[in-house]
Amino acid sequence: MPESRVSALETTVPVAKDRTALIAVTVFPLLVIIAGVLGFIAPDTFKPLAPSVPYLLGTVMFCMGLTLTLPDFTAVAKRPWAVALGLAAHYIIMPSAGWAIAMGLHLSPELAAGVILVGCAPSGTSSNVMAFLAKGDVALSVAVATVSTLIAPIVMPALTLFLAGSFLNVDAGAMMVDILKTVLVPVIVGLLVRVFLSRFVDLVLPVLPWISAVVISVIVAIVVAGSAYKIVAAGGIVFLAVILHNGFGLGLGYLAGKLGRLDAKARRALAFEVGMQNSGLAATLATAHFSPLAALPSAVFSVWHNISGAIVAAWLARKPLTEK
Repeated sequence: MPESRVSALETTVPVAKDRTALIAVTVFPLLVIIAGVLGFIAPDTFKPLAPSVPYLLGTVMFCMGLTLTLPDFTAVAKRPWAVALGLAAHYIIMPSAGWAIAMGLHLSPELAAGVILVGCAPSGTSSNVMAFLAKGDVALSVAVATVSTLIAPIVMPALTLFLAGSFLNVDAGAMMVDILKTVLVPVIVGLLVRVFLSRFVDLVLPVLPWISAVVISVIVAIVVAGSAYKIVAAGGIVFLAVILHNGFGLGLGYLAGKLGRLDAKARRALAFEVGMQNSGLAATLATAHFSPLAALPSAVFSVWHNISGAIVAAWLARKPLTEK
């Protein structure tokens, strides 16, 4: 594992060690739940904020860029097979599972497109923390999450068009431009700021996860407010779809690592890299390109994958690592 990334991770998730990380993954879902409730009971307060969602997501991605260092990318070159396997598993399992769940549950076109869209998103921003808590391969987790985010402007629109195009009209070109503006550009700017202002960034690293948590919570409140009147009718089936989707991702991600003959730590990392999605990005794109209802699966996913991830990480952490 690159020493620089270890340092960054230990600054962001101080290895006082599991304590701060556990606080983070406990508080984050609570913030998102509170935000969702506020969006539901006071939709008129949050609906007018809908135009700000892309900028809020850009803030989250900028924070992600600040946590990256140039040596992080050497991990990809050193372990191309493991990273390629993680990327393939992520962009095959989750989109396919989303489509299968949408068909199996006979979801409405808007909800089906929303489930598929969240499945086509890159790895979630908290997957690295879960891999750390599970005593998994954090370097591999960081590498897969970084590359999946960087290639998202190409892969995500193409997969969404292929799988969701039969449910709703998908403008893949416009979606690609939006991902470039709200994901790739902020990440690259954040990385450049880290390179040229490293001393300042090191001072603010501890607060970055909390900034991201608060901003993502605001996005969830806005998304829920946009479809509050439909949540009562659609909430149950959406929650079932999200639980199935996330469960398939976690389980099949681990299995992909096993079939690829990766060691136990790498398998744990892939479980989270496949099962946890950048649901904030999916919610933003669903709102912009489909409808507020289509963004509902992403909002529910934001809550659930952090809860399930923390539970699975705690369970895996108790299991001994028998392989080298």
